Amino acid sequence: MSKRSEENRGFEALREKIIGLGERSARKSYYAKLKENIAELERFRALLDQTTDSIFLMQAPSGRLVDVNESACRQLERSREDLLSLPVEALWPNSISELLMGLLRGPHGIGNPQILDVDMVTSNGRRFPAEVSFRQVNFNDTDYVVAVARDVTERKIAEEALRESEHRFRTLVESCPLGIAFYDWEGRIVELNPALPEIMGSPSQEATKAINLFTFPPMVEGGLSEALYKCLVSERPFVGEFPYTSKWGKDLHMRLHVTPIRLGEKRVIGGQILVEDITESKRLEEQVRQKAKLEAIGRLAGGVAHDFNNLLTAVLGYANMVEQQLPAESPMRDKLVQISLAAGRATSLTGQLLAFSRKQMLNVRSLNLNQAVTEFEDMVRRLIGEDIDVATLLDPDLRNVPADAGQIEQILMNLAVNARDSMPGGGTLTIETANTALNEEYCRNHPDVEPGEYVMLAVADTGTGMDRDTQSRLFEPFFTTKAKGLGTGLGMSTVYGVVKQHRGHIAVYSEPGRGTIIRVYLPQLDGPPADDTERLPSKPPRRGHETILVVEDEEMVRTLACEALELLGYSPLSAASPSEAIRVCRTFEGRIDLLLTDVVLPQMDGRSLYDLLSTIRPDMKVLYVSGYTEDFIVHRGVLEKGVNFLAKPFTMETLATKLGEVLGEG
Repeated sequence: MSKRSEENRGFEALREKIIGLGERSARKSYYAKLKENIAELERFRALLDQTTDSIFLMQAPSGRLVDVNESACRQLERSREDLLSLPVEALWPNSISELLMGLLRGPHGIGNPQILDVDMVTSNGRRFPAEVSFRQVNFNDTDYVVAVARDVTERKIAEEALRESEHRFRTLVESCPLGIAFYDWEGRIVELNPALPEIMGSPSQEATKAINLFTFPPMVEGGLSEALYKCLVSERPFVGEFPYTSKWGKDLHMRLHVTPIRLGEKRVIGGQILVEDITESKRLEEQVRQKAKLEAIGRLAGGVAHDFNNLLTAVLGYANMVEQQLPAESPMRDKLVQISLAAGRATSLTGQLLAFSRKQMLNVRSLNLNQAVTEFEDMVRRLIGEDIDVATLLDPDLRNVPADAGQIEQILMNLAVNARDSMPGGGTLTIETANTALNEEYCRNHPDVEPGEYVMLAVADTGTGMDRDTQSRLFEPFFTTKAKGLGTGLGMSTVYGVVKQHRGHIAVYSEPGRGTIIRVYLPQLDGPPADDTERLPSKPPRRGHETILVVEDEEMVRTLACEALELLGYSPLSAASPSEAIRVCRTFEGRIDLLLTDVVLPQMDGRSLYDLLSTIRPDMKVLYVSGYTEDFIVHRGVLEKGVNFLAKPFTMETLATKLGEVLGEG
């Protein structure tokens, strides 16, 4: 064999050896790669099995399920083999199955991923909501659909809770009687509830929403716009009260609770407004303030009248004494008459003050207001003139009221005079009576009156009317719209006091140029009418001889009373205080027939003094004297039965008459 042949054989052997080594290396590399791929698939399978979402692999276009992960088995409570044996209709509701099969068998497959909300069913029939996404994939030229299902039960529960919460909040906002609005930095109302337009007098929510809170003139003028803007700038809530007149003609007073609104921790994005209509409460507050003011003025007026009556008692008493002692032809008599007339006018003035302060004595009896109006009608026609027509509308079935006829006439007189003065060019005066009831709703708006059955006495005129300011001061003493010297300003305050002392109520309605209606409500009579037949008839004045103890802390009145008693034939004893009166009763050796005492005294009142002295002098009678009434001798201005009372100021004649009545008893 040649040398070349041997070399060729060696080369072929080497070649075969190299080729064998390469084949073995390639096989080894292949198996290593395969092993690596298998490991990767196992890791991927483990990853899919550990995910909380259910994963389904379906072959297109048949829809046959070829693989699932462990989460699918857990969610549907089935084994992998069981799931792979199910048709696609068993996994999804019919509507979804039909849609899915249509997509799988269509010419373009599923195309873009599809996300649907479905109800999935477990092996035992339990249904739960799921969100499923369908996506088409291709492996080795074969189309598949991957479905990923996520259990959204908790999310659905949270969404339902959120919807319920939003519904409750919306219901609360829409049913809230307060106006609610949200506004932004531009002053625009971005949301509001139905109560806000109603409070503001707006015709609709749209009209209210069109308002710019920062530029709307009524809000700018009332200072509201500036306050709302400052709330956003300062980032602080505030509460404020503002007057408001809408362009739709409604006047009101609002209380606003304004709070800035933040978006998380970011800056303020707007404000929330709670609007409360406090117009009615403001009106009631004003009524209470007015009532308190009138009560204070009444107490002052009563005190002034009391002191003034002491002075008038001395003036009238001494004038009367001097007049009786002068000869009939004396020129001084005319001057004394003028003094008495002036004192009489002053007495009338104090009477009006006492009426306003509810301190005058009432002679209460069962009274029908129709009778009072009928008796007053002729007088009022003469009083108001021929250019004013008088009309009466009297309820024929009118109930009686417990009232003082003289004071009712005073009410009618003052109201008629006021009506006449408001109709300088003539008009109509109407007097009306009716049975009525004031219910709890009315009384809530008028805190000075109790609900119940009333008799109404209304006086209406067609005169000039009154504005609000005049009405607010109508019952103040000495307030008048008349020219100086044409009125005292006590007419309406007298009416007010008389009505209140009768436990009644007075209401005024008036508008400038449209006249005035004043309604007086007096309680209907409860029980049988008051019986006045037991009152003893007045006896003519007589000269006396009895001993009378005079207790009066005002020296002028005490001296006058003692001098008058001496002129009338009595023997007076004088005491300036209760302690002095007790001393006199204990030390005086003779009989004391009567105690003449002021009601208001230092140390104790007249009633208590008599109770004490009657233990020392049990046969001693009593006559109380006062410039105004007090609760220890009267009840609601009505004298208690069996109580003898003489009002200041008094004359010698009235004193003599009263003493005759008291001492002549029995």
